[in-house]
Amino acid sequence: MKKLLILITIGLFCSQLIAQTQTWSKEKANNWYKELDWQIGCNFYPSTAINQLEMWQADTFDPATIDKELGWAEDLGFNLVRVYLHYLPWQKDAAGFKNRINEYLEIADKHNIKTMFVLFDDCWYGNPQLGKQHEPIPGLHNSGWVQCPRFSEVMDESVYPILEKYTIDIVSSFGNDNRVLVWDLYNEPANNHLPVHIFPLLKKVFEWGRNANPSQPITSCIWRFNDPAHREIHDFLFANSDIITYHNYSSYESMKKDIANFQSFGRPVICTEYLARTFESKFETCLPLMKEMNVGAMNWGLVFGKTQTVYPWGSPLNSPVPEIWHHDIFYKDGKPFSEKEVELIKSLTKK
Repeated sequence: MKKLLILITIGLFCSQLIAQTQTWSKEKANNWYKELDWQIGCNFYPSTAINQLEMWQADTFDPATIDKELGWAEDLGFNLVRVYLHYLPWQKDAAGFKNRINEYLEIADKHNIKTMFVLFDDCWYGNPQLGKQHEPIPGLHNSGWVQCPRFSEVMDESVYPILEKYTIDIVSSFGNDNRVLVWDLYNEPANNHLPVHIFPLLKKVFEWGRNANPSQPITSCIWRFNDPAHREIHDFLFANSDIITYHNYSSYESMKKDIANFQSFGRPVICTEYLARTFESKFETCLPLMKEMNVGAMNWGLVFGKTQTVYPWGSPLNSPVPEIWHHDIFYKDGKPFSEKEVELIKSLTKK
């Protein structure tokens, strides 16, 4: 009898553990979202960082600039920023890396801003290296942004134990921190890899994220929604994300169609990347729509800095600063690119 009771107790514990690590129900996700104000913000990195490594390495971590620039975000009424991490600084010094994350979170919290952390990224350059990062290449959009993990490591299962430890350590360390709103586990999977090549790692990352059992929701963005080659990944993300996040760098009509598609799944929806002025993705067209539909809105970029994302994708070497910025809101001295845009944002955030 005693043995039976022990077995029943173990069974109940395992059932509870499984329940805790499953995808949130729609009801739980929507109840969580109802407690929030309208979520508006940007993808954030200080203007002094060319990429994730320069933002987080001990020698170049820049809390003074982070504080100043998040102050400008707060003044706009932003309440959420999306921030990219990288496993290499963690691998070198996990304790120091987490201390810097905590220092960043203290600064963001001072400005009444919560954070959506991104753990992995399939965009831009595929061979990141620790140490001093190169200077921006004149005229080039995101001339130093790096993938996480390295391009070759996505399909190298011998690296997975390191990536697993990174994921579980970071998510569990901040998994009950109310300064963290959402975990965005993988940015634009299959941007630089074929879907078939990245899908095994993507599934593993979700497994590791669930095993860390955070109190916050987890997600990964839908992008290239109409591309049949991405269908299997999209189906997986719809089934395994607690909230739906997506990217749209196109027109009002495209944004409206995406919102209708994604809200039909019955979960909270946040657009985690938009604003490409030269592609008709603009504050004045898209932002009022997202507020009306209660869709979270996170544009790309805050300050014109070392990432040089005011230049459009594919800009030629040594291009002059464009008359119409592609991304970003402020110059490095805090002057807005467009006073009208700032006025619009503040009118919608009631600042």
